[in-house]
Amino acid sequence: MNALPTEGAFAIGLSHFLTVGAILFTIGIFGIFLNRKNLIIIMMSIELMLLAVNVNLVAFSSYLNDLVGQVFTMLVLTVAAAEAAIGLAIVVVFYRNRRSIEVEDINQLKG
Repeated sequence: MNALPTEGAFAIGLSHFLTVGAILFTIGIFGIFLNRKNLIIIMMSIELMLLAVNVNLVAFSSYLNDLVGQVFTMLVLTVAAAEAAIGLAIVVVFYRNRRSIEVEDINQLKG
């Protein structure tokens, strides 16, 4: 049985989920390219792009009645959480040393 409703006036179909995923991914891309100075905004934009991919994986998994997409989404969420934790730790250490989290200051770390 298809988990997504396909009948009625307010049915939410696969195209709606793909549209939401595309919008989230586009916002993430714009967040990276429009704000290249703040490292935390860049990390949040990357997380938003990963969330968009996860929305698409779950939508296709539900549409095809296959759990592989949902299992893969859990793996992506695990990797994203680890990436966020390590990235935040690096940002904290960088801030303690330089008193700034601007991306331009990272070039000073080259040895």
